[in-house]
Amino acid sequence: MQPRNMSMSGVVDLAAVKAAQEAKAKAEQARAEAARHGGTGGVSPADLVIDVDEARFESDVLQRSTEVPVVIDFWAEWCEPCKQLSPVLERLAVEYNGRFLLAKIDVDANQMLMQQFGVQGIPAVFAVVAGQALPLFQGAAGEAQIRQTLDQLVQVAEQRFGLTGLVVDPEAEPGADRAAAPERPAGPHDAALEAAVQALDAGDLAGAVRAYKNVLSDDPGNTEAKLGLAQAELLQRVQGADPQRVRQEAADKPDDAQAQIAAADLDLVGGHVEDAFGRLIDTVRRTAGDDRDAVRVRLLELFEVVGADDPRVTAARRALARALF
Repeated sequence: MQPRNMSMSGVVDLAAVKAAQEAKAKAEQARAEAARHGGTGGVSPADLVIDVDEARFESDVLQRSTEVPVVIDFWAEWCEPCKQLSPVLERLAVEYNGRFLLAKIDVDANQMLMQQFGVQGIPAVFAVVAGQALPLFQGAAGEAQIRQTLDQLVQVAEQRFGLTGLVVDPEAEPGADRAAAPERPAGPHDAALEAAVQALDAGDLAGAVRAYKNVLSDDPGNTEAKLGLAQAELLQRVQGADPQRVRQEAADKPDDAQAQIAAADLDLVGGHVEDAFGRLIDTVRRTAGDDRDAVRVRLLELFEVVGADDPRVTAARRALARALF
């Protein structure tokens, strides 16, 4: 499977969120089961560093990335800088105690993976978070830089996708965590939700909106469908917009509710989450009546896009309450 590009900011990937939520629930269930039998449900420290090949890439990297950030070290036996970098990464994987998993890929034996990630030279270090690939750095970087990059990675993984990492148990049996997990039973709306995600990926926003609304008509509380609908409608609203004109109008008309709403949509799509929230909260303070209510409703819709568990949403909800009352 070819990796997808990931940005540290921007609109949340719905398929990734779904997979992360499912993996988190599965991990919590496994830990609870292990606790009932006197264990911790954790992984062995030896399993924090794994060798990965093309055959096991999907199970060891893509699937595992829905429960923990996976850092990939592209290396080769003949590469002298790799011999300097790899031991540092391996030591940090143990030191970070499950906050990320280190996957080592020998480029000589796995040329296809090297090409899929666009690796131009080694050592090269990437991360995969919730199924999405992110380049970290190339070359034998210093330990301070590596730590800074890893700290940012685990912070984003936790804040954006709720990935808090793996529980490490020094007494766990090495290799137990790589056993095949049972498949989750198909839910009644899985096919419709998958079709909606595919429509989003294909740019068929109207089709995605219809699919999500169909799910919600049958299951009004479906969290994934509500998140998906909010994202699809946001993308519909900004489709074809002239960003320069929208932002100029917002600057010229600070008290115009619709101008600020349009600019906030662009802010969020561009990954400027705090700017979008702050713009609308300021507009709530400056407006009244129907205009104020329209701004409030749009802000709540943007909260749905980002996700209720995101700390930026929590902070913005408090700010909105202060602005309203």
